[in-house]
Amino acid sequence: MQDGELSYVGHPPFSVELLALEGIRCCQGSRPTVKRLFKLEVRSAELLLTQQGAEGMSDQSICAVIVTYHPSARMVDKLSDILVQVQGLVVVDNNSAEEELRTLRAASQDAGFQLIENEENLGIAAALNHGIQWAIAKGYQWVILLDQDSTITYEFVSHMFATWESHPERERVCSIHPKYIDPDTGQEALVRRAEDGGPIISMTSGALMPTWVFTQLGWFASDLFIDEVDTEYCLRIRASGYLVIDSREAVLLHTTGHSQGKVVLGFRFRPSFHSPMRRYYMARNRVVVYRRYFRRFPRWILLFTIVSLRETIKCLLAEPDRARKLRNMVLGTWDGLTGQMGRRDGL
Repeated sequence: MQDGELSYVGHPPFSVELLALEGIRCCQGSRPTVKRLFKLEVRSAELLLTQQGAEGMSDQSICAVIVTYHPSARMVDKLSDILVQVQGLVVVDNNSAEEELRTLRAASQDAGFQLIENEENLGIAAALNHGIQWAIAKGYQWVILLDQDSTITYEFVSHMFATWESHPERERVCSIHPKYIDPDTGQEALVRRAEDGGPIISMTSGALMPTWVFTQLGWFASDLFIDEVDTEYCLRIRASGYLVIDSREAVLLHTTGHSQGKVVLGFRFRPSFHSPMRRYYMARNRVVVYRRYFRRFPRWILLFTIVSLRETIKCLLAEPDRARKLRNMVLGTWDGLTGQMGRRDGL
């Protein structure tokens, strides 16, 4: 397969030109295994789409995009719960183990969703981009983004659309987010709000987004690899004059890290217990994103910096493997300052 080409299994519904991707393999349940090659071209960050079979798509046609990396069998079982609320589903796997892929392939055959298998772990942003590009090529007008740690609840999508439809400036809305509840603690995630009433930033998982957003504002920043991808895109939306809003009725069950209660010198707090690898990307990408948007949103960036410092202190006070985590945070900060981006091995 040549650079800039995509291997696709199934019947292509129409011709499409997209931004160049890394090589990926696609398979779909209940489709003839006819191999087609779509040519992908870079066109100055524009998406040129020729629809020849998707005119019948509803204005509210939704494709769920889920990124997996070593998914559990329980997570795969939950895919059917998502399918009943959307018109399409594409799962983008970031090079999981063969046994895990066999489970996903079987589920794809049984349930009829699209499975894209990346040849290597490309990170959350690139994987999301692949799934969104597939959805756009199929003619979907909306995407809902999910990760494998999230569970949608009853009438989740209906509540999200109701929030968008009732917004007085819905033509400016680029991203609708749910209420996030930790299923282990029952606690609702803290939301810091902008002057317009919407969240300043929010998680990518659970976001409902119209696909025109990616034509207007570009794709997720794949050079971040993982962490702060959602922060960067929310700030990009706001810097471009658009809105981020949230629904109080739609609930997403989402577990962040492996938070545990700790007591140190009489103070009770909950460190996140992220891995040393994640500590690197969190530190590096915060430096990059905060520098990029400081002039545009100085008050917000100062607030985020204070929150990040508090989180770092909690990590160093109460989490295991602190020396390695500190080393990775220092390395990440240095790489962020010097522009060393993308995936980093040896963490």
